[in-house]
Amino acid sequence: MSTNPAAKKPPRYAVLSDAAVERHARMTAEGVYNLAPFEVFWQQRQRYLEEAGYLLRPRYRPNWRPSWIGTNLSPRYCEDSILLMDYQVMDATCIATNELVAIKTFARDTEELQIAQFLSTFKDPMNHCVPVHQMLPDPFDHEKALMVMPYLRPCNNPDWSTLGDVVDFITQTLEGLTFMHRHRVAHCDISIPNIMMDAKTLYPDGHHPVRLNFAPDGMYHVTPLPRAGRSIRYFYIDFGLALQFQPGVTPTALGRVGRDREVPELSNTVPYDPFKVDIFALGNLYSHEFEKKYDSMEFLIPLIEVMTRRDPVQRADAEQLLIKWEEIRRDLNQSSFRWRLAPKGEPAIERVLNDTVAVAWHGINQLKSLVG
Repeated sequence: MSTNPAAKKPPRYAVLSDAAVERHARMTAEGVYNLAPFEVFWQQRQRYLEEAGYLLRPRYRPNWRPSWIGTNLSPRYCEDSILLMDYQVMDATCIATNELVAIKTFARDTEELQIAQFLSTFKDPMNHCVPVHQMLPDPFDHEKALMVMPYLRPCNNPDWSTLGDVVDFITQTLEGLTFMHRHRVAHCDISIPNIMMDAKTLYPDGHHPVRLNFAPDGMYHVTPLPRAGRSIRYFYIDFGLALQFQPGVTPTALGRVGRDREVPELSNTVPYDPFKVDIFALGNLYSHEFEKKYDSMEFLIPLIEVMTRRDPVQRADAEQLLIKWEEIRRDLNQSSFRWRLAPKGEPAIERVLNDTVAVAWHGINQLKSLVG
């Protein structure tokens, strides 16, 4: 369970010997921990973003001085040593709400930007496209814009642990696919990296936005709460390859694009239906992430089969898939939703042990929820 580290002393692994302190002091003076060139982009926009209501981490503020200077703390475990991982996306804190947001730099007037804004306008419970909170003009480049979105975490970090987790993920991603297709938008790059989640309920005390398995201070490890019984919302992100079609226009596309290279009809010369590509990619995701990885996933086979047929014409559309999935889900025993996901090929003795541990942890978490 996440814990509040505010009153804790630094852990042993964060404290350096005298020799290591001297070594890191030299490295700091030599610029080893300086901002990377792509980070300077965001430092230059720090004041502008703060005036707009978004506060960047201390590392990106004017006149930043490393917090470990003059201490025996390892820079690795000081929050302001943590580099940005994706140069296009910066985490920030919304000053008004104290919640994390993500700010992405975009080229203006791109179809990606237009589609993301279009989908964000719909207040529909089936809308699982990442919301756009605000669009800001770039203060230094009139050809760029800054898009403010909620901060989200990879959908498989932490990994799914129960059958109910899988059922919830499939329900939400099929709802989101149906919503996009109803509004004539094909994502064209459905994959695990492009599905993220709002995981605040798993980390009630927060986690670091870059070093995901650490507390916000970057020093202490955090352990997530289980997904079971907690509200997790999944979102499709990254509409860089997405296509939008007007009503009555036949949807066609060209190009071997997207992360899923197993889609059979992708071609640079023969047009294909991008909506059917979405269907295959999502079904293939279910196959690789769940049916091929865990036992007791037989209930998914009929769904995956109609999504991944080699002939696109023979694949069900999103509306049909959602209906089929609701029928499958109704036939599942609700008590099975608490079952632990057992990897295929797990030795029997390990399975007994892991099942026992899973039941024990479920009981502990239930007790904690009751006592607050």
